[in-house]
Amino acid sequence: MDRRTFLSSSIPAVPEEVVVESAPPPPSGGLGLYTGAWTENEVIHLLKRTMFGVRKADVDYFVSKTFLQSVDEMLNPTAGLPDSPVKEYTTPVTATIPDNNISQGTTWVLDPNTDGAVNSLRRTSFKKWWMGVMINQDRSIREKMTLFWHNHFATETITIENAQYVYKHHLALRTYSLGNFKALTRAITIDPAMLVYLNGDRNTVKAPDENYGRELQELFCCGKGPGSLYTEADVMASARVLTGWRNDQATISSYFDEKRHDTGNKQFSAFYNNTIVQGQTGSTGGDKELDAMLDMVFATQEVAKYICRRIYRWFVYYDIDDTIESTIIAPLAAIFRTNNYEIKPVLDTLLKSEHFFDILAKGCQIKSPVDLVVGLCREFEVRFQPASDYLTNYGMYHYLVNWTSNMQQSIGDPPDVSGWKAYYQVPQFYEIWINSDTLPKRNQFTDTMIVNGYTFNGKKLQIDAVSFAKTLPNPGDPNRLIDDLLKAIYRIDISPASKNQLKTDILLGGQSLDHYWTDAWNLYVSSPGDMANTATVKNRLRDLIKYFMDLSEYQLA
Repeated sequence: MDRRTFLSSSIPAVPEEVVVESAPPPPSGGLGLYTGAWTENEVIHLLKRTMFGVRKADVDYFVSKTFLQSVDEMLNPTAGLPDSPVKEYTTPVTATIPDNNISQGTTWVLDPNTDGAVNSLRRTSFKKWWMGVMINQDRSIREKMTLFWHNHFATETITIENAQYVYKHHLALRTYSLGNFKALTRAITIDPAMLVYLNGDRNTVKAPDENYGRELQELFCCGKGPGSLYTEADVMASARVLTGWRNDQATISSYFDEKRHDTGNKQFSAFYNNTIVQGQTGSTGGDKELDAMLDMVFATQEVAKYICRRIYRWFVYYDIDDTIESTIIAPLAAIFRTNNYEIKPVLDTLLKSEHFFDILAKGCQIKSPVDLVVGLCREFEVRFQPASDYLTNYGMYHYLVNWTSNMQQSIGDPPDVSGWKAYYQVPQFYEIWINSDTLPKRNQFTDTMIVNGYTFNGKKLQIDAVSFAKTLPNPGDPNRLIDDLLKAIYRIDISPASKNQLKTDILLGGQSLDHYWTDAWNLYVSSPGDMANTATVKNRLRDLIKYFMDLSEYQLA
């Protein structure tokens, strides 16, 4: 099902399995600098792709900047890294190694603990915290990039088990998110969480394990494209290079054990120019061989092409045809290689290009569950509690984590090492997000957030439709209200006839004249104590927003 078919179909008639028909063309234009208008429309497009949802304050802020200033600011975060997750759980009395030494409200990330029950609670705490970080993100691309790298270097918290390893892995993704890809790859290769997840800590000279060596080439660096011609012998050789790395749970770090390392020479194939990684001995042998192997891998053409394709599909569109490959991917890959695999120059060129702002690039993505859930909270300015009430906030974040998981995107636990299918499964890609199970859940989530909300610790998490309307320029004009509302939450407009029908049926209560809404709104502003009129205004705004969120257009970004 392509996006045009999706928009024209009725919501109940969703097939069990997504069937891909003829896809619409990808965006046009090249990587030349965008020279078009810089209005709210372009700002919203940039922010919806580089952040989770768009707050009005963010739009107003970047409209006051120039186009180039805006992209530069998005790529250069000034805010510090978020504070660490805190202990908001109650340690079970059955815990063999309770963490009662940690006070409530203080971080657990540096407290080694091997107790299964405690680590389960901490992994859940990590997910709650991460949801909060995305909701409260700064004005930069960093959070979108952190999720991008989590999908790329996919791991599963339930397999890793150790919550400290999970957090340390995540911290590396965020720290390197806009830095050097080669440095990030090196850090992840000997990261404690990855060593557990792909059996690197069990990889020894007597029993070499090929898991990470395979994924380093197939999923993390070279990909599966036609030009990626590494061999099974290369997989075995890379496994031998990586023998000897182990984890120390007491220090929450990895280390090299030379006694477990294969010190022989490692021969690679013609794809790697028949390189021989010289076997090394001593305490630094593991580092030397790892660096030599990464130099060899990154000397190929495929690394840059593969990562640029992944970035393109994340930020622009899934369809990479021959034209896109030659006019977008190849030049970006050249920039990537020329800049020694620094991420920012690639993003800078892509996000400032005429291609990125092409009309066909707008509204051509289906929102991921994280985009939907976090974006809703941010765009409608859903109110959470002050930071001091971390117990309530973590409870609310947990509620939202469960929703994204129910929609098939469990943060921290993608399906497998390949990440979520929406970013690699040919030919559906992110059309996979929509099926007969997930679409009703998406509607149920948005309906709940606008109608009843969610209550935790006596506090309610809910869209305040009236407060949101007050942020719009002229909410008393029903036509402006609808236009401004749709500008904020839609990327593809609906027809004037549809707008007029919704105005009549919902805002005007079946009447034909605009003043029926204008009078009700003005009376609400002047006399909020008029309970009957206030109820009318609130109910009509609620019904209008609910209706818009239930339409297919709301699922597009």
